[in-house]
Amino acid sequence: MPQNKYLQVIEHPLVHLYITKLRDQHSGVQAFREAMDRLGGILGYHALSHVSTKDVQVQTPLERTSGVELAKTVHVVPILRAGLSLVQGILHFVPNAKVGHIGVYRDHQSHEPINYYDNLPEGLDKGTCIVVDPMLATGGSASHAISYLKENGANDIVFTCVIAAPEGVERVHNTHPDVPIITTYLDRELNEQAYILPGLGDAGDRYFGTTPS
Repeated sequence: MPQNKYLQVIEHPLVHLYITKLRDQHSGVQAFREAMDRLGGILGYHALSHVSTKDVQVQTPLERTSGVELAKTVHVVPILRAGLSLVQGILHFVPNAKVGHIGVYRDHQSHEPINYYDNLPEGLDKGTCIVVDPMLATGGSASHAISYLKENGANDIVFTCVIAAPEGVERVHNTHPDVPIITTYLDRELNEQAYILPGLGDAGDRYFGTTPS
């Protein structure tokens, strides 16, 4: 598994606190959502460090001074549906960010991604795309979504997830070595059903309060 500047695992006591709440099977919908929202903000904060800025001049009440503003439009692209749980964390920092959507589901037999929906903002080639999905398991959905964004003009992409498996990190890195991966926790491995261990179950079902299909 690659360990380089393109893989960032965020180390912070609060991260471990929220991850513990997510892992606990006794955490209800409210506790799960709150922990996911907090981690979304932490991930968004670190992902936005990859967004370029430009120098500007501003007038304070006393004098003129230098400052910065974003040089590119930020595009937040959740992989549906679980990725929706991380969007608001980034929008807290960049309220004018554009939000696109890519719907991908994993075939239960082949574990390969299948695209079923997309709605992307214009100007992907002129902005920074932050792709969000709580879980990076096999890496199939993430690699698929990133490839699709590149086919539609995106050339500046960051991928963020709450929990990653080594197998998923390796696949995304091998397929898209130019895309940084930011995660709050690197788990042990995948099981035979391609679920992350120790993991936290189905993030989408637990966040939205639905029954596993």
